[in-house]
Amino acid sequence: MTEHATGTREEWLAARLELLAAEKELTRRGDELARQRQALPWVRVDKDYRFETDEGKASLAELFRGRSQLLVYHFMFGPDYTAGCPACSAIADGFNGFASHLANHDVMLWAVSRAPIEKLQGYKQRMGWSFPWASSFGSDFNYDFDVSVTEEQERSGGFEYNFRESPAWSPPEDVRGPFDAWAATTGTDWATYTRERPGMSGFALEDGVVYHTYSAYARGLDGLWGMYQWLDRAPRGRNETRAPDDPLNWFRRHDEYNR
Repeated sequence: MTEHATGTREEWLAARLELLAAEKELTRRGDELARQRQALPWVRVDKDYRFETDEGKASLAELFRGRSQLLVYHFMFGPDYTAGCPACSAIADGFNGFASHLANHDVMLWAVSRAPIEKLQGYKQRMGWSFPWASSFGSDFNYDFDVSVTEEQERSGGFEYNFRESPAWSPPEDVRGPFDAWAATTGTDWATYTRERPGMSGFALEDGVVYHTYSAYARGLDGLWGMYQWLDRAPRGRNETRAPDDPLNWFRRHDEYNR
């Protein structure tokens, strides 16, 4: 017998209509937030960032590939990783499907990571992805956009993430096991794993000049995570506490289920 509240169809409909009003309010608020994002002032990017791509070296402007808008997903895959972050991988599983739709709207989508291009190519092949993925290895790009942390910054705690001073992500020893297990899925320890941070950034190209238009981090990425949008509409939601001592039971890379 379920422990969840049950009721008649009439009771369900009354509750659903009340929820619908709240959902419509959220939708309207989301529309207004989108307008506010697009109204942010653009900041000229003068630094000459260089990337490695499947086609060779490229500047930030060249990542636009003839389009006027660029969206970058800052994928957690550091130089010492042997596999990409599982959470970033779950988000990126949706990129193949909508990259062509973005392109039709004059928007180029890239993932960018600090790992060398050879590692990215191997992992991309493993995952069956076709979206473009560039390496920023040896560039300041990740550091300037607050998605990578140096060992010195990590020790001092003096770095910014999500537009505020951020502490090192260091769980207490008595609950560290699941965190270490999570980091181990990328072939690293927790300290190495957390020197990379997730995020996304938007850019515009106008008259040969690149402008930074938007960035989001942490929970600001929830809307890009297709899996979560579906789970939020499932009877039991995200189910994140299903196995708190086993992070691999929460979700895995798509080729790791049923192992």
